[in-house]
Amino acid sequence: MSEQSPESAEPSGSTETVTIHTDGACVPNPGPGGWGALLRIGSHELELCGGEAGQTTNNRMELTAPIKALEALTRPVRVELYTDSTYVRSGITSWVNGWKRNGWRTSAKQPVKNVDLWQELDAACQRHEVHWHWVKGHAGDEGNERADRLAAKGLTEAVESAKAS
Repeated sequence: MSEQSPESAEPSGSTETVTIHTDGACVPNPGPGGWGALLRIGSHELELCGGEAGQTTNNRMELTAPIKALEALTRPVRVELYTDSTYVRSGITSWVNGWKRNGWRTSAKQPVKNVDLWQELDAACQRHEVHWHWVKGHAGDEGNERADRLAAKGLTEAVESAKAS
């Protein structure tokens, strides 16, 4: 499989499906973090990664990965999105509509943590037909393992870039 640009990582027709695996990393937590995403359409794939050298959290990186992956798609498509984060999957499939009804507050009337990223993810999902799946991390799932390596790469590159500047 070859690496493609985000524009060519999309299907030629809306009946095709983009498969996305995402992961986030933070060492220590909180601390510097990275995110990774593997996008596949047919025999083509795209690897995305990035990170923050400053203080962030694992949950922020877990949220950033699907945001960046969905934003890389330039037109609406069907998406099968795999994450090892129950926080992300539960948030976007179960909690987000209640948060929106409550003015981005939890059922305990507290402000939603990472609200900026939840709002971005919610908006990114609106353009696509996204089906969310949870996979156990570090359990041999090839897509998850690659996303994990991309998140580690994003973290390393962010820290190295900060050291160089």
